[in-house]
Amino acid sequence: MRLRSIFLSLCLCCSLIPACSQQAMGDKGWGDVGNGFYQNPVLPTDCSDMDCTKVGDDYYAICSTMQFSPGMMVMHSRNLVDWEIIGHAVRDITQITPELDWSKMNRYGRGVWAGAIRYHQGKYYIVFSTADEGIFMTSADRPSGPWSDLICLRREAGWDDPCIIWDEKGKPWMVATYYKDHYKTYLFRLSEDLKSIEPASPLYVQEGNGREASKLLFHEGWYYLFYSEYTPEEGRYVMVRRSRSMDAPFSEVRRLTRNTPGDQEPNQGGIVQGPDHQWYFFLCHGKGGWEGRMASLLPVTWSEGWPRIGDIQEDGIGTMVWKGTMPGKSNPYPMGIQEDFSRNRFSEALEWNYQPRPSYYSLSVRKGWLRMKAFQPLRAGDFLSVGNILTTRVFKTQLNEAVTVIDLSGMRNGMHCGLCHFTKEAGKIGVSKRGGKLYLECLTDNGTKEIPLRPIRKIWLRSTWGKEGRSHFSYSLDGKTFSTIEDAYQLKRGLDRGDRIGLYCYTDSTEGGYADFDYLHYQLR
Repeated sequence: MRLRSIFLSLCLCCSLIPACSQQAMGDKGWGDVGNGFYQNPVLPTDCSDMDCTKVGDDYYAICSTMQFSPGMMVMHSRNLVDWEIIGHAVRDITQITPELDWSKMNRYGRGVWAGAIRYHQGKYYIVFSTADEGIFMTSADRPSGPWSDLICLRREAGWDDPCIIWDEKGKPWMVATYYKDHYKTYLFRLSEDLKSIEPASPLYVQEGNGREASKLLFHEGWYYLFYSEYTPEEGRYVMVRRSRSMDAPFSEVRRLTRNTPGDQEPNQGGIVQGPDHQWYFFLCHGKGGWEGRMASLLPVTWSEGWPRIGDIQEDGIGTMVWKGTMPGKSNPYPMGIQEDFSRNRFSEALEWNYQPRPSYYSLSVRKGWLRMKAFQPLRAGDFLSVGNILTTRVFKTQLNEAVTVIDLSGMRNGMHCGLCHFTKEAGKIGVSKRGGKLYLECLTDNGTKEIPLRPIRKIWLRSTWGKEGRSHFSYSLDGKTFSTIEDAYQLKRGLDRGDRIGLYCYTDSTEGGYADFDYLHYQLR
């Protein structure tokens, strides 16, 4: 089966749903609800540090990936609601630093942070920052890649959220925040090829109040600088400044949003014109639970040269909107991930935890299977230092089911392999081998449980969860009848990421061994 790697829109029958009923639409949960409306969040999964741009009739968005590889996820849409993952901008994250390699694993919660994607004269550009190394740029002829090797624009720790723009004369500029010094925001002039910062830079813009998430937009003769502010009393909200020139002061400023209970602080993303010629803010929320920072789509209107976001209140400040009319024709993708490892590359929805060890996994040794070779974690007993974990984001929907089947014939004493959830903490169901015998091992909120297994060659492992995020693990010896582990695992947010589901393989000994995974099937509704 040929896999399409996707973020999925839920296509559901709507004959019983009143078109204007928010409660009824809420029952659908998210995204394109199939009756000409959409429901926020449009992507109920971790879409941290969002940016979005329009090129012709197409929309492209990026999300940060921290220590996961490949880095900087790239998505495509035709209507701003139905999204598909089409690639990553950083195939080898050790271009940034060796600390992102499996042999170091020293950048949890850091690595690839927020960035921006833009198109100019036939080429796509992405700029992004890392907390410890600086600001980077990559380019491509197609948004799906291949993307060029990284160019470091500024080698200095402490920068975040860069964005680029070309002024009316075609001159490239970049904005970025130096958060280590009172969140000071600067504008930089870039070289024509975007490979360096001009020596005369930077130009100071503003500082304070946790100001970051900067985005630049040119609209009807004005340059706009969007950003978010933070106060302990209100959380994050959206602000905007404007100027007639990139090198003139952005002195005019307005507040655009106010948070309301339960809205999870919508604040960071890209403002684009939709296929219906209306304007929209495609964004990620500032807060999130175990699912991470989800993505939503808010309407934008323009009044007297100023944007207005969301549901506009009497004072002109906007609040969260939970439903809206589809900006364009529905284009739902098939539901779920059906990765059967039959190609010579992985689904774009899959990311390794850190840059993987190339000689310790293979899609070619056994056709249609993923072989993971076991090697020791960097630190004994620490699951976060396991170098062979292949992951994908989880969704916060009504019903989720992830299943894999493993051929255990290559296991040796000391080995562990299986299916896991993890962020800073982990829950897992898998198989271990010691003294020549196999054991089912399951890590839940109540600790680790072991069950002796008779000699077997294959085992099916499954995790199911719903909107509450309680994972129930189960296993099968024939692929038909599953036995459920009594204890559950509460999915968790950690290290500034939402939960992940993944496949793992490692060993406590020096004997090596391997595990063959036939597939990873993840279905949701």
